[in-house]
Amino acid sequence: VHGDVWRPPRRSPMALSVAGGTGAQLFATAFLVLACAVLGLVNPMQKGQALTAVVLLYVLSGAVSGYVSSRIYKLTGGREWRGNAALTAAAFPGLAVGMFMVLNVFLGIAGAATHASFVTILLVFLLWVGLSTPLVLGGSYLGFRSGAIEFPTKTNQIARLVPDRPTMAREPWNALVAGLLPFGSVCIELFFIMSALWADQYFYMMGLLMVVLLILVATCSTVSVVFCYLQLCAEDHRWWWKSFRNTATAGLYLFLYSLWFLGRQLDLVGVLPVVVYLTYMSMISAAFSLLCGAVGFLTCLWFTRRIYGAVKID
Repeated sequence: VHGDVWRPPRRSPMALSVAGGTGAQLFATAFLVLACAVLGLVNPMQKGQALTAVVLLYVLSGAVSGYVSSRIYKLTGGREWRGNAALTAAAFPGLAVGMFMVLNVFLGIAGAATHASFVTILLVFLLWVGLSTPLVLGGSYLGFRSGAIEFPTKTNQIARLVPDRPTMAREPWNALVAGLLPFGSVCIELFFIMSALWADQYFYMMGLLMVVLLILVATCSTVSVVFCYLQLCAEDHRWWWKSFRNTATAGLYLFLYSLWFLGRQLDLVGVLPVVVYLTYMSMISAAFSLLCGAVGFLTCLWFTRRIYGAVKID
């Protein structure tokens, strides 16, 4: 399949690049927040300070998403770098802000203490538009100005047929199996994190959480490489989106775990607290899915270039 492995994805290469760039930004944010906590720059006992650090570091990591997204998009043959940069800057933040705004309206109507003021919303919007978006555009510009990633093999003009595979080796079954492994690597620590977020407890072992993050990355990388290798051995060259989905399904298991946590560990009274919980856990699950998917895809990209770069084509 060396003549088809570098054929660009048929479905939404723009969406793949945006998802990969956003996941890279989320990983950079998580790593920087934990590094600041380990160094004592952020106090995890003060939840307000920790949340502010997460928001600021996510905004400052915008250049990472722009650069990674543009490099992936250029690799797939895309030329509209402005559209790619705009979607990278607006897709996930726009979704999160939109969900937060709708939720905030209901909180205001109910007179809840967690209702955000207009000044807070304005500051978040200014951070998004005035700081995050220019950083994404700058990173995207640098990514498109960089040299193109070279393919180790040439792509055939006509795509070869993909042989039929057993039912359990097709989508979505293989993705569900692959996503279970990254989630399993963090599920034990996840209970304490959820308790700190929703049960008025404190989590202060930031060094251990940094190790868990690195284990998650190693697990996503290993799982994605194994499943990509098995897929290529089955003469299926459509690895682009599959390498992303295989590990991105870990976010689905995180959301299912949050439903279990809601039913077994929390005692929320009323509809509005449950809606608040599900809204925020949907955002966290989506972010976790993008992070794991980006790690899996970028690892498969490196792995595929390495193995086909070593193949001697006559």
